[in-house]
Amino acid sequence: MKQERAARTRAQIARAAAEVFAENGFAGASVTKITQRAGLTLGAMYFHFESKEALAREIVRSQPERVAPLHEAEGLQRAVDITLTWAHRLLDDPFLLAGARLVMEQESFIDPEENSHRQWTEVIADSLVLAQREREVRAGVEVETVSRLIVNACTGAQMHAHLESGRQDLPQRVREIWNVLLPVIATPSALKRLSLDSSRWRAA
Repeated sequence: MKQERAARTRAQIARAAAEVFAENGFAGASVTKITQRAGLTLGAMYFHFESKEALAREIVRSQPERVAPLHEAEGLQRAVDITLTWAHRLLDDPFLLAGARLVMEQESFIDPEENSHRQWTEVIADSLVLAQREREVRAGVEVETVSRLIVNACTGAQMHAHLESGRQDLPQRVREIWNVLLPVIATPSALKRLSLDSSRWRAA
């Protein structure tokens, strides 16, 4: 029971921190704001997290596990599904919203080799490596370069969507990225099988 209560408290603090970071950014957030949002004491906060920086690191590192596509897929389809699922869930997931807000302040709390850009690049590259092995991605494509390009494009799309539509059109912007990119990197047979339909990333 103590372990379950501790896990609930830790999750409560993490969610409160995500909400505060999403609203205020890293510099504008404080441990006091986070504990007030969580309805807990500073002692409870410091029992689970040593600092505001530790909370921000946990939120950034947890991003990929919060983006589980609805449908099982591998290779190129999985890369597509991950980005579109992220774009859709970002609209109301406080952890993903915090990650989007924290992206420009990461030097304050996480080492460069661990930052979210590298993290997401590795996630996409894992799928593209398999896709190239399965002849879904053209042989001459540099997977690492394309993975960085996808992450950069999605990051830019998120920032512009935030300014122009409150992120409401972010899924469509990400779909446009793939509509341009897929004919360049995908083999003709793979291109015929791929789906960008909203049923893959949005529950009915």
